[in-house]
Amino acid sequence: MKKIFTTALILTVGLFIASCGGGSEKSTDTGEAPVSMVEDEPEAMDPMENKGVGPISSVTLGAEVDAAMAAKGQEVFEANCTACHKTDKKFIGPNPTGVLDRRSPEWVMNMIMNPENMIIKDPIAKDLLAEYNNAPMANQNIAEEDARAILEYFRTLK
Repeated sequence: MKKIFTTALILTVGLFIASCGGGSEKSTDTGEAPVSMVEDEPEAMDPMENKGVGPISSVTLGAEVDAAMAAKGQEVFEANCTACHKTDKKFIGPNPTGVLDRRSPEWVMNMIMNPENMIIKDPIAKDLLAEYNNAPMANQNIAEEDARAILEYFRTLK
């Protein structure tokens, strides 16, 4: 219960902060069009080629799911992620079932480990933020080993 309350509080504070930014565009007093203050975004690409923003640049998946790693990933997912993600429906965040049919493994791990930078710099993460009512993904400080285990668990979700 404490974990759910803490997660809800973090999401609420995040939404409050996001709504107070004052905008990302600046207008000059010469009547010129607004100038974007957002960093340059990478050109649109195939979502399966997008590796996201963060420390993960390459992931090698075995031909078969590693059952022990997937079991560990399920434990980590259930302990840290189920307040916002359900495997049977859309919820506060996206349903992870089939995510590896839509996103590269690197993108998934970077989103798990680096959600703040992903929603600022990655076009797919920005779109998901908008789709899910600007509710940013909370950084659960998931270590790389645990993120890889969660990724393996996601391979079991069909």
